[in-house]
Amino acid sequence: MIQIAARKQTVSGAGLDLKFERLNSILRERLTDGLIVAFSGGVDSALLLWAAEQERKRSGGELLALTTASESLSAAERKDVESFVAAHNIEHVWRDSRELLDEKYLANDSSRCFHCKSELFRICAEVAAGRGLRTVAYGYNASDRGDVRPGHQAALDHNVIAPLADADLTKDDIRESMRMNGLEMSEKPASPCLSSRIMTGVPITGPKLKIVEDLEAVLRLHGLRVFRVRLHESNGAQLARLEVAPDEMEAAFLLRDVLTAEAKRHGVRWITIDLAGYMTGGGNASAA
Repeated sequence: MIQIAARKQTVSGAGLDLKFERLNSILRERLTDGLIVAFSGGVDSALLLWAAEQERKRSGGELLALTTASESLSAAERKDVESFVAAHNIEHVWRDSRELLDEKYLANDSSRCFHCKSELFRICAEVAAGRGLRTVAYGYNASDRGDVRPGHQAALDHNVIAPLADADLTKDDIRESMRMNGLEMSEKPASPCLSSRIMTGVPITGPKLKIVEDLEAVLRLHGLRVFRVRLHESNGAQLARLEVAPDEMEAAFLLRDVLTAEAKRHGVRWITIDLAGYMTGGGNASAA
């Protein structure tokens, strides 16, 4: 079983242990015939990958981590992926993703994530066939069941499994277990792809993704942790809207000169701080 740090057993702790017993059982069965974990560099897939590696060490089998790279993956996320697999000595491969050649993806409507995940799982299936691995898994979890997740439909279409959800592990469970096991990503904020920052309905391009990446790099460099840069577009003019955690708004405001200069360098006409603060799904509202 995944090792939970020593503590006084509680009802919630006992429940978490039972969930991990179920997770280990699922992983043990799939590792026997070979398992690929689609590793995004985020918290959920990090725990899934780590758990699979612990089970592989105990019970045997074959495990491969796979990450796809395109202009929608920031340099910061790439670094996190490389650091994690190196720290835990997990076999890992990079593959180029071609979602930015898909007009349906570039249209950036409500089905964008479906097209993105379809490309990811196509690549995973291709690698699995070449390596003789039978199963592909990804980091969908029990908390995701309450969200609209077009990407999960792509997983179902490609017979990709979701062991965290099948074990009923929630996002809170995942972070708690990572803390208990001393995993380095335990406090990492949620980090979806750069395309999620471009407002729904605004067509995706490589230069627009670069605007978002560079502005977010400024915030990260100056110590902010919870933020998004949302890119709006109207009549050809672009506006960058910063969502930051309320306790980081003052720090963001103090960066107004450097942020404005960076925005202007990219041809962005306006940059503003959203007083409503950071919110999940903030790119899904109307682009107007």
